[in-house]
Amino acid sequence: MSRHETSPTTVQPASNHRPNACCFCWCCCCSCSWNEDRERAWRASRETKLETIPNCEACTKPSPEEVRGWAQSFDKLMKSPAGRNVFREFLRTEYSEENMLFWLACEELKTECNKHTIDEKARMIYEDYISILSPKEVSLDSRVREVINRKMQEPSSHTFDDAQLQIYTLMHRDSYPRFLNSAIYKSLLQSLSRSSSES
Repeated sequence: MSRHETSPTTVQPASNHRPNACCFCWCCCCSCSWNEDRERAWRASRETKLETIPNCEACTKPSPEEVRGWAQSFDKLMKSPAGRNVFREFLRTEYSEENMLFWLACEELKTECNKHTIDEKARMIYEDYISILSPKEVSLDSRVREVINRKMQEPSSHTFDDAQLQIYTLMHRDSYPRFLNSAIYKSLLQSLSRSSSES
């Protein structure tokens, strides 16, 4: 038997070809912008109980002024559903989408009043984003983890407030500056400005 026939290097893996995003739509719905490696890495972890969170928040197409406003402050970006969608698409390229998913899950938990639902959702959030066994674990310091572990004995809609603030701060300081310089943001702004001037 020839050594070349059995060599694993003779077959080129499909992941070597990474398609560029063929469009820059204003939300993260566009499947063409999915990175093949990212999709494969997350395929298993996506089967979690919190997958009720939609891929994309419902929102209207932002105006060029609104998109420019996202560069003025992180708060403006995060208060805009369209802004969160685009930022989430960027986080996906940096393999840190779980930060936004966790933040959104915490926001959803705060709207709950039913004790049983709060207990259930808090447990899901813990399993999906706090547990060290989770593939989507967010980066938290030990003090915040201790606070959460204490609060999980009697969960409330504000159990994860400290953790949510820490992740918000992390996204603001770490990811947000890179987002503003990213091709995703610049291309969106360019395409919206162009279509606005043409109309």
